Amino acid sequence: MKFALASYGTRGDIEPLAAVGRELQRRGHDVRVAVPPNLIGFVESAGLSAVAYGQRDSQQQLDEDFLHNSWKFTNPVKLAREAMEPVRAGFDELGAALRPLADGVDLLLTGQLYQEIAANVAEYHDIPLAALHFYPMRPNGHIAFPARLPAPLVRSTMKTLDWMYWRFTRSAEDAQRRELGLPSATCPAPQRMSERNALEIQAYDGLCFPGLSAEWGARRPFVGALTMEWPTDADDEVVSWIAAGTPPIYFGFGSMPVGSLKDLVTMIGGACADLGERALICSRAPGTGVPDFDHVKVVTAVNHAAIFPTCRAVVHHGGSGTTAAGLRAGVPALILWITSDQPIWAAQIKQLKVGSARRFSGTNRKTLAGDLRSVLAPACAGRACEIAARMTKPAESVATAADLLEKAARREGFG
Repeated sequence: MKFALASYGTRGDIEPLAAVGRELQRRGHDVRVAVPPNLIGFVESAGLSAVAYGQRDSQQQLDEDFLHNSWKFTNPVKLAREAMEPVRAGFDELGAALRPLADGVDLLLTGQLYQEIAANVAEYHDIPLAALHFYPMRPNGHIAFPARLPAPLVRSTMKTLDWMYWRFTRSAEDAQRRELGLPSATCPAPQRMSERNALEIQAYDGLCFPGLSAEWGARRPFVGALTMEWPTDADDEVVSWIAAGTPPIYFGFGSMPVGSLKDLVTMIGGACADLGERALICSRAPGTGVPDFDHVKVVTAVNHAAIFPTCRAVVHHGGSGTTAAGLRAGVPALILWITSDQPIWAAQIKQLKVGSARRFSGTNRKTLAGDLRSVLAPACAGRACEIAARMTKPAESVATAADLLEKAARREGFG
């Protein structure tokens, strides 16, 4: 069979797609992949052929959007409209790239961002559509953030947000649909995807949201987090450093802009010194003037699957992949969230009683030390070990996702 895989975003958005694509290719299928130009090399290193999905460097776009909007204080509607500008701009170039990629394939798989573009292209080619979700994107009553609210209120709020997103992007989407010869949309993309029986794979464990699997059924199956667990050049050095002392606390914030590395290392080094702990800090870019502490090591990348089990705790931004890696490792977590779905994962970590959470912008040396004391408590560590034993294994997650995609490509339905 032939599969087209297309996703926009940073590495956390692309790795799950690449993991599934590699498995489909291993099974003998023809796999076509489109990702942002800055991640083509990453996908090709997994043995997959890839083309550019859009023209912009996705990491650069993320950094620029944060720089542009982080200082602004404006009304919510204006802020939402400005936030939608890059989304609307993406319709033309992403749609143009996706249309030929999906021509003649048996199924189109899209990532979490720009699903409506893929839905329109799948409708145009009359092929099955599947999507990867990294948190509960569709209306439900089981999300704990911002607070444990009545289920009907949570569902209605999420439906309202879907409608607002559609209203902000409707003109751009209708332009794409006209280009494809399709009628204008009369409802948000999630509803249209449901009406066309799209498969929505939940790339996280159902145990993180108790009761959600029963509410959603077979159309939104839970497979667990999708990862390739790749080693990095720094792993051997890091393992040696860890073995030379007490188990460290891991700190890493993925693709998120977190400001000055110097300030970050100073804060982390100080908090860990107060607690008598060592710190392993993962930063995607080296900085200048970074303080040199005996109890702190800074690296640019590590293999989460190999390193997390050797740490006392993991401190991160709350990305779905990093959250899953910490849960699988059986170590407590402190989520210092920044944006997007991260507050949702922060709330679930607290609900599962395997860690704590705080907004990154509200964190300082004192609060960090206090939060670390909380997550390092024996009760939290013990609960983390219990949850780890119930998490889906990475190989099983990838295999299950591939099975589901093969079945959807054959148009066999759900269940």
